[in-house]
Amino acid sequence: MNEYSFIKRFGVHAGSKEVVINSTKAKTGEKYRRILEAAVSVFAKKGFHQSTISQIAREAGVADGTIYLYFKNKEDILVQFLNYKTKQVFSGFRESVNNADNSIDKLRNLVHRHLEEFQRDRNMAVVYQALAHQNHTLIQEYIREMSKMYLDIVGEIVERGQEEGAMRRDLYLGLVKRFILGAVESTISNWVRSRREYDLVSMTDPLIDLFIRGIGNPETTGN
Repeated sequence: MNEYSFIKRFGVHAGSKEVVINSTKAKTGEKYRRILEAAVSVFAKKGFHQSTISQIAREAGVADGTIYLYFKNKEDILVQFLNYKTKQVFSGFRESVNNADNSIDKLRNLVHRHLEEFQRDRNMAVVYQALAHQNHTLIQEYIREMSKMYLDIVGEIVERGQEEGAMRRDLYLGLVKRFILGAVESTISNWVRSRREYDLVSMTDPLIDLFIRGIGNPETTGN
């Protein structure tokens, strides 16, 4: 499933259950985006379950009733925010990967863009980290599908690296993909939880070094 079929599926249905209710207003425009950004800001500060429509409206600078012209409820706002960000972020991932000529640079560009997107929108990072630990069927399905999309991109890069001779052919691809995603997500999680300010994007090269060179010392392992 690519990012566009993902959005089509979850923007309308999750399985046989309709999860997004068509509103009387088009899902475009400055006010719509302002409400989405206000909502994720409130979710990041208060937590999704503690947040209210009134708080979101106040943050967005609109009346409570205006929210219901675009969204059915809080869950609808969250779902549409995830749809909106998924398309935006994954389009950026693809663009960055396609701008590189070889597998190592493609992986570096992907990791750099991943960290950059979350550093640019800390509220999104906070909300995503919180959602990843929510026991909510719909949200967990979102997380699984987004992870699969990311793993597919990583898999393409690793397979190209194997063809180029830049990466080992005896790798267990499923394990490598999960290792890369897990390491990047853990880096973002540590940044979100850290009490000190630092440049998240600066972790790109250490991560790539770990992915490509590993932790073994060739001088002592004989490799």
